[in-house]
Amino acid sequence: MSDILFRKDDWVFSYRVAGIAVQNGKVLLQKPTNEDFYAFPGGHVEFGETNEETLIREFKEEIGADIAVKNLKWVAEAFFPWGKEPCHQICLYYAIDITDENIPKEGMFMAKEHIEGRNFDLEFHWIPIEKTGEIEIYPTDAKELLKDLEGEVKHFVYKK
Repeated sequence: MSDILFRKDDWVFSYRVAGIAVQNGKVLLQKPTNEDFYAFPGGHVEFGETNEETLIREFKEEIGADIAVKNLKWVAEAFFPWGKEPCHQICLYYAIDITDENIPKEGMFMAKEHIEGRNFDLEFHWIPIEKTGEIEIYPTDAKELLKDLEGEVKHFVYKK
C-alpha cells in the first residue's frame, strides 16, 4: 500500500490520523530526537485503509502497542512548510486507549520512524497535561483542546 501523501504542482498533500492517549493526567506525545517540538502519535493513511486501521497499524509499527480507537475529537486543516514546499494536511485526531500492558505508562521511550525514504528516531513522552503549555506542541491549539476532551468534535485551521 502507499500513503496518502503526494506532491501536486508546488504543494505536498498529507492525510494523517493521530491518537490522543491520556492516562493518569498525562498525554502521550512524540518528537523527533533532533527537534524541539512535540506532536501526537499517528501517521499517514494508506489508500484503502480506514482511519481506525491506520491508527492500529501505526501504533503497532512505531511502539509495538495494541490500542483501542474511540471517538473522533478534532479535525484539523493544517498549512505548514514540508521542507521547502508548502503542505496542505488534513489530520483527524481520535481518543485512544493503549491496551498493551508492556508499554511504559510514564517517562520517555524510543521508537523508529520511516517516511519518504528517511529513517529517524522518535522519542515518546508522557507529558502532564498541565505542562503542555510549557512545550512547543503541534497542533498549537492542542494546549486548549486538551482541556475539553469530553466535549463535541472540534474543527480548527492552522496556518504557519
